[in-house]
Amino acid sequence: MDPLFRSLWRLSPDNFTPPSRTPWGGTKIIDRYKRTLALGTTPACVGEAWEVSVEPNFPSRLVDHGGITLAEAIARDPVAALGERVAKKFGGLPILVKWLDAREALSVQVHPKDDYARLTAKQCGKPESWIILEADAGAGLYLGFKDGVTKEDVAHALQTNAALDALMTFVPVHAGDTFEIEAGTAHAIGGGITLIEPQLVQPGREGVTYRFWDWNRRYDKDGQPSPSGSPRALHVDESLEVTRFDLLGDAFVKSTRRSGKVMQTNVGARWVRHIDNPSYRADTIGGTGTLAFVADTGIAITVARGSVVTKYGAISAGESAFVPAVLAAELALTLTDVYAVVSAPRA
Repeated sequence: MDPLFRSLWRLSPDNFTPPSRTPWGGTKIIDRYKRTLALGTTPACVGEAWEVSVEPNFPSRLVDHGGITLAEAIARDPVAALGERVAKKFGGLPILVKWLDAREALSVQVHPKDDYARLTAKQCGKPESWIILEADAGAGLYLGFKDGVTKEDVAHALQTNAALDALMTFVPVHAGDTFEIEAGTAHAIGGGITLIEPQLVQPGREGVTYRFWDWNRRYDKDGQPSPSGSPRALHVDESLEVTRFDLLGDAFVKSTRRSGKVMQTNVGARWVRHIDNPSYRADTIGGTGTLAFVADTGIAITVARGSVVTKYGAISAGESAFVPAVLAAELALTLTDVYAVVSAPRA
């Protein structure tokens, strides 16, 4: 067997987006979650760390094996990396895992479905999910519009520069809350929230985000707030076209929450499945102890706290790794004070 497939693939922990792309970002990812890692020079603020990515703009690289990209490693043997069914269906890794720190609220936005006519051949939609790591007191999410709000109401608010959040459902959140966000859902992550975001992105394509509204903020060229700066680009027509205006109110918000299903407990260790749809699943593992984790695909592990040890390698707080399918078929995990997210594609 290729030596590449005899160990888990630790991924570079500093795959950060620039502040100009995520001007709402904070310092928690670096100062709290990755503080024990040797990161070198880092931006003043980090809104996103692309932990597990084959997306062309921000690809993950392996710490070992010459620093090849995750996409290059998978291409060496897609079946060994992904499992036969996923490799046949997608041809590459169809999930993207991000770490987000929102010092301020993100823009009000929406993601299209893959069949949206305005997407190019290099773009795709992206259903996503949020696993909340921490939330300041009173912090929350904006999820869909309130009962009775119409497309015309939203268009009028945008035309008159009214506050769009007034039309949206605000949902207070706490650490451990989990939500699944389908394409077509208008949403915004509020300020004071840190989360891990597994999502479906077609291999080799760019997952598209359309912005409705950005809180009337202006930024300079470096992404810093500036009254004399420029607003971020908006995509009002596209946003209105792809938003599902039947997803409204408290009933819709309730449908996005995921309580989780306990898959395994072993003394002080616990494995819970939160997201389970036809395209991907996302679990949390936690505690101290051992778990027998079995998967028929490659899996991504993102560690927020503690350490995860396997006979194929170890991952510590602030790191992510991809475990090829040939190793994930029978994987014993030893956890020490762990909280981690495990993401995997489905076919």
